[in-house]
Amino acid sequence: QVQLVESGGGLVQAGGSLRLSCAASGRTLFAMGWFRQAPEKEREFVAAISWNGGVTYYADSVKGRFIISRDNAKNTVYVQMNSLKPEDTAVYFCAANPRGSGLQNQNQYSDWGQGTQVTVSS
Repeated sequence: QVQLVESGGGLVQAGGSLRLSCAASGRTLFAMGWFRQAPEKEREFVAAISWNGGVTYYADSVKGRFIISRDNAKNTVYVQMNSLKPEDTAVYFCAANPRGSGLQNQNQYSDWGQGTQVTVSS
């Protein structure tokens, strides 16, 4: 089992940037993903990264604007979010995928953080 704590959310104007962090404790060398949930919408995939950082996936809606990375020495996964849009407003969650498969499928993730709010104003 892994414990996850997100940080870095906040309020930013459209076009701005934020970097979210996800600190992991316990067993940590898992594939990791970021998901988000906007008000009255279902949680959706944002980005994922393999355990060694060699493979990354992005939702079409964030491709070219978000960058996922990880520092295994620090047990931390990041998502750099650039050119933010009001539609990026959501609670962002990180999650661990022990099997390293189905990285875009939230059902493949076993452990979740509590989430961090990102609000993008127009």
